[in-house]
Amino acid sequence: MDLSLDIRVANGYHSGSQSARVLTESWVYNNMFCPRCGYVRLEHFENNKPVADFYYPMCKNQYELKSKNGVIGKKVPDGAYATMISRISSDSNPDFLFMGYSLDRMIVDNLIVVPKYFFHPDIIEKRAPLSDSARRAGWVGCNILLDKIPIQGRIGIISDGVISDKEQVVNKTALSGKLEMKNISSRGWIFDILRCVNAIPDDVFSLEQVYAFEKALSQKYPDNNNIKAKIRQQLQLLRDRGFIEFVGSGTYRRIV
Repeated sequence: MDLSLDIRVANGYHSGSQSARVLTESWVYNNMFCPRCGYVRLEHFENNKPVADFYYPMCKNQYELKSKNGVIGKKVPDGAYATMISRISSDSNPDFLFMGYSLDRMIVDNLIVVPKYFFHPDIIEKRAPLSDSARRAGWVGCNILLDKIPIQGRIGIISDGVISDKEQVVNKTALSGKLEMKNISSRGWIFDILRCVNAIPDDVFSLEQVYAFEKALSQKYPDNNNIKAKIRQQLQLLRDRGFIEFVGSGTYRRIV
């Protein structure tokens, strides 16, 4: 994997955004493997396919690239809010590749993959409508809130210029698949409890430490009158799927 961007592919483009798109998409095509199966190259969709940018035909997975000159940051601008909310609950939603690059150094600094089943309305922020004077007056866009995605769903491929082992990336992506849930409501609960577990500083933690998040969860789910029971249920799901283990006497250990 060569981290350098090839300036030659952007020759003839006068728009900064078009030039950046060509640079970054060309880099992915020439350097990126499929995080799902490890195949050496992703194929590029032609004709500006609206759902995704890349795919690998054998495992049938699709990827959308979001790139930024500089640090990726905690939130990434995306398209129409209503369209995004609709997409994340459908089978057509792709995995996302988030790239941070430097035009000054012409190099890719950071790249992460977020599998599609980590997307939930909680991580989609509605932007204010465009003003009446705008060309698309009233249009409502959105931001993807990366910091609200559990760390188990933000799988590093390049971190501050350091390239992760391909097999490790594929294994982490496969492991994250154990958290896949089609039901959006169920997806929200398991990720909320996973975020609570991640927020506890020690790998070994108690049920009481997770109960400490009861008030925040009650505010988010006001119709649920038995938050503690829901916490226990979700901890059991995380245990069954290999992310934590029960070590006895109300104590758990974080594995992943």
